[in-house]
Amino acid sequence: MHIPQWIRQLHRWVCIAFTVTVIANFVAMALAPGELPPPWITYSPLPFLFLLLFSGLYLFVLPYTAAGRSNGPAQ
Repeated sequence: MHIPQWIRQLHRWVCIAFTVTVIANFVAMALAPGELPPPWITYSPLPFLFLLLFSGLYLFVLPYTAAGRSNGPAQ
């Protein structure tokens, strides 16, 4: 598996982890209305969000770079 393939796979799995942590935030807020959830629940999506940002930007720029064009024209 070459680099763009494993980055795509990593991006997909990180997206799932991010979604789970966001859902956990909503559940924590629903279980204790009027109270803030613990900070570790509130900030738990942020590392995944940053990983998604960097891997998504890489995948976005990939077709415009020489590495993306070395495989031939996109179809």
